[in-house]
Amino acid sequence: MNLPVYLDNNATTPMDPEVLETMLPYFMQKFGNAASKNHSFGWIAEEAVDHARKQIAALINAQETELVFTSGATEAVNLAIKGVYEMYKGKGNHIITCVTEHKAVLDTCKHLEQSGGNITYLPVDEDGLIIPEELEKAITPQTILIAIMYANNETGVIQPIKEIAKIAKKNDLLFFCDATQAVGKVPVDVLSDGIHLMACSAHKLYGPKGVGILYVRRKNPRVKITAQIDGGGHERGMRSGTLNVPGIVGLGKAAELCSQKSDSETLRITFLRDKLERALLQIEATFVNGSRTSRLPGVLNISFQHVNGQALMMALKNIAVSSGSACTSASLEPSYVLKSLGLSDDLAHSAIRLGIGRFNTEEEIDYTIEQMTKAVNHLRAISPLWQMYKDENELNKV
Repeated sequence: MNLPVYLDNNATTPMDPEVLETMLPYFMQKFGNAASKNHSFGWIAEEAVDHARKQIAALINAQETELVFTSGATEAVNLAIKGVYEMYKGKGNHIITCVTEHKAVLDTCKHLEQSGGNITYLPVDEDGLIIPEELEKAITPQTILIAIMYANNETGVIQPIKEIAKIAKKNDLLFFCDATQAVGKVPVDVLSDGIHLMACSAHKLYGPKGVGILYVRRKNPRVKITAQIDGGGHERGMRSGTLNVPGIVGLGKAAELCSQKSDSETLRITFLRDKLERALLQIEATFVNGSRTSRLPGVLNISFQHVNGQALMMALKNIAVSSGSACTSASLEPSYVLKSLGLSDDLAHSAIRLGIGRFNTEEEIDYTIEQMTKAVNHLRAISPLWQMYKDENELNKV
């Protein structure tokens, strides 16, 4: 076992060696611009991009022409939400989203509020799930888009996607889904799931950073969006800019590997997650945050009462974990996602997110169990709050 152990696969995944091997020729020997139509360098690059489209489309059951390459999920989210808002603002200005969405969605919606947009932020229950009836109640004649993520980046909670899609269809609304954490980890089928627009990023599924896609449905219904980047009309006019051919090739290969490995990988990662969860729940006053039934295979968000999460991470010198989203890791505020589930500031501050991935081993999980148990017990031994908690419990028993 090599140290440190990496258990922050929600923030980013290590690139699969097969992905890197596939990408390498497109940095040097096959360096052409996919938009160059007059020579073999451009044709080779274009052929590579077309092949990647096939690989990605197969993973999510889309048509190749429905994929728009972007610099990552954040750009895809902006393009989807702003693109729909600008294209359909003649119909209405109301968008429905959720309080536990990624900052890419929430900040985009806040930007639109400054431009006259009307945004409804749905609450979640204690499991982190939206209530479909509340979604239906929030719809108005001005509603044009529902934007709900597939799986949460902090808790791994999977939303009732098909129910949301049924509500969108019933009310003739578009449904955008940020599936960044879900694609490649659980089966995502844009047709059977009823999704009209969907964002994902290569670096969450063992591909390179700096490349992602936006799925835009072409029929039943045909979705139109306003471009957010002008200049050249690439990607059928929806996203101008020279394509990142090595990155796209890497995303394609990563998607292909996910298609091949998904069933066996899901079973193995779920086994490791459950083993870790069972062991850590043996520690007194420890709680799993979010649904334990509707969630991603490799995510465990867990709170150790009266243990500061930042102190615990510092104590785990040889284990890479996080206290929440990488995009908010500099904030001293408790996680807004966990607060939305009804957690107290104390429990939210004591939360740790562990993300298990393709390259983690059972030996690493055993090591993590040992080290986390030791660290939690040590931090509680020197905590006045923990001693008060213990004393109060003893008094209650008397």
